[in-house]
Amino acid sequence: MLSCDTYLFMIMYKYIFIILLSFGFVNAQDLVSGTVYGDNPDNPLPGANVYWLSTGKGTVTNIDGKFSLQSEPDSAQLVISYVGFISDTLTVRGAQRIAHVLQSNESKDLDEVVVSQRKKSSQLSFLSTQNVLNVSSDELLKAACCNLSESFETNPAIDVNFDNALTGVKQVQMMGLPSPYLLFTEENIPIIRGASQVYGLSFTPGTWIESLQISKGAGSVINGYESMTGQINAELKKPLTSERMFLNLFRSLEGRNELNFHAKTTLSSKLSANVFVHYNELSEKFDKNKDGFLDMPLSEQVNILSRFQYLDSEKGWVSFFNIRFLQDDKIFGQADFVPKSHKNTTSVWGSEIVTNRYESCLKIGYVFPDLPYQSFGAQLAYSDHSQESYFGLRSYDVRHKSGFANLLFNSILGNTLHKFKTGIQFAYDAYDELIETQTINRIDRSVGAFFEYSYDSLERLNMILGLRFDHHNNIGSFLTPRAHLRYAFSDTSSLRISVGSGRRVAATFAENQKLFGSGRTIQTPHLQSNGFGLAPEHAWNYGISYLKGFQIGSVPLNINADLYRTEFVNQVVVDWETLGEISFYNLSGESYANSLQLGLDTRLFRILDARFAYKYYDVQVDYSSGRMQKPLQPKQRYFMNLGYIGTKWRMDATYHHTGSQRIPPTIVNPNGFESDAFGLINTQLTYIPKTNLEIYVGAENLNNERQARPILSADQPFSSNFDSSLIYAPVYGRIMYVGLRYNL
Repeated sequence: MLSCDTYLFMIMYKYIFIILLSFGFVNAQDLVSGTVYGDNPDNPLPGANVYWLSTGKGTVTNIDGKFSLQSEPDSAQLVISYVGFISDTLTVRGAQRIAHVLQSNESKDLDEVVVSQRKKSSQLSFLSTQNVLNVSSDELLKAACCNLSESFETNPAIDVNFDNALTGVKQVQMMGLPSPYLLFTEENIPIIRGASQVYGLSFTPGTWIESLQISKGAGSVINGYESMTGQINAELKKPLTSERMFLNLFRSLEGRNELNFHAKTTLSSKLSANVFVHYNELSEKFDKNKDGFLDMPLSEQVNILSRFQYLDSEKGWVSFFNIRFLQDDKIFGQADFVPKSHKNTTSVWGSEIVTNRYESCLKIGYVFPDLPYQSFGAQLAYSDHSQESYFGLRSYDVRHKSGFANLLFNSILGNTLHKFKTGIQFAYDAYDELIETQTINRIDRSVGAFFEYSYDSLERLNMILGLRFDHHNNIGSFLTPRAHLRYAFSDTSSLRISVGSGRRVAATFAENQKLFGSGRTIQTPHLQSNGFGLAPEHAWNYGISYLKGFQIGSVPLNINADLYRTEFVNQVVVDWETLGEISFYNLSGESYANSLQLGLDTRLFRILDARFAYKYYDVQVDYSSGRMQKPLQPKQRYFMNLGYIGTKWRMDATYHHTGSQRIPPTIVNPNGFESDAFGLINTQLTYIPKTNLEIYVGAENLNNERQARPILSADQPFSSNFDSSLIYAPVYGRIMYVGLRYNL
């Protein structure tokens, strides 16, 4: 049975949809439509400006590079532009379909004007309906090597936290909530979830990524029902457009070595292929804080991806096929731990995590040659994730098999002002877990259908309304409505409003593996052998954001303000508030997360990009002992980034300030306490002696900030007082590194 608020929302949604649909049919008109590409017809440009020279009226291309706008009488000059590409002006007579390729500006003799117009590596769009931050591969190169968890250090949209004091794993947050409430996708296929939730961000090398799209708030119904705070989508490099050969070598002074290599080949006129190889290892032991435990785990990872692309532009077919293998080994614990000698003994505390993962996916797309606004797509994916591990005397094994299928159809309603996407989706997840002696087996199956309508007035108003229906074998049937509205007060002033709901079944143990590195007793009184007993999570997200651009003299400025609220109808509460225990139970009362972000983006002296942000979080949960601020969640964060890009040198520096955090009760402080605020400085300097060669040096945590006591009772690791999970600041100090990038 639907709740009252869901029912009212559906009624409102129905009438808004009917009104807009009617409006579209009344205002049908002759249109100029087409697609804008960058450099070649295989690279559609999202966010390109398309406008009439005489009137200034125009639009922006969508994520597929497509656009449409009202035709002008007789002939007119149509301007197509995109930052980093040479603008073109076309003569257009009446209604036409256009396919146009912009050429990138690769002049070596860059003058002052060209530098001021270079494409930003990270930018918000004034014209997109959703609140999306686009991050290019250039931005990813600014951070230390070399995986997805380390790719968010230079932008303020995502918060990076330390997961625990043992594994060196970093976790990301959005809007004050942890990563399980985010939807992670790889080319819009869900990827980091379930058993891979904790360590999965380290399984995608940053050099493999072409771009990231970070969406805040309620996402699209097309990508599923699990997103509650946003979506992070990674686009991998394509066989047709990637470098012919790329090599990245990385070495830190702390003994971390990394190799990234990928190459492409042309197999036929329509078939191309990539191979990606990633290897990293850390074999040196470091215990700088002298607590007897390794500051960073000993590790080794092998990661191989083969990728094929088929393109028949004449007939409208494109497809991708990926197959991937990963093996990741970690050893951590006390510095003198030797697995063969000390495993399953109480003489030395140690841990091993051995992960093997296989993935394959197939994507097929078809664009109707005579109807460029109409297309069909299919996505098929399968993964097999196996982890064998132990944490001291606690063993934890998990195997997660996942299948995914998505069928999608795009077209218009009357004209290109009114577009729609519809399709069906299948998902399958099988979990086999062994927690010490307890076995949990769970199978999730779901089938869903979705419909998403988008409206673009070509002037000021954009709207996306979506609704999906799913049936889940363990949740039942439910609706997921989502809506986005954008209104432009001017070409450089946009207001966005969004609302939507999300649902998920928590993988309780897989998502909270850091708790195994603790002597706390884990309380799960309601958990059944199939993993249930805890009801699925359900939340609503509401958001409003404003983006304004203006200029002071020769200095361009963009300011943005985001305000979001996530309200849980039901939540799986992780309760740390009882000394010596950790409990999982369903929410009884309220749980919400309010987040505010204020940002400023500018370019100083035409050569220096600068970004500033302030973030405030109010995250409250009704625990069994009362309402409290969520632990290990700072209320305030500050961010500053400065970047310079020249012909021979590139420099980047980032400052993160993290405010005080509430620490739950411990043996030292039975009532809990507030941590100290701290700041981190990361920097990188790159020298470019040739166009295809880069040499870089850098530092993470340049100011050498460390948590004073990251592990409680480190001298008694098998006692009930031992706890490595209360981490709020770096365990290791300054990390210096050097690297080389070479491409053909």
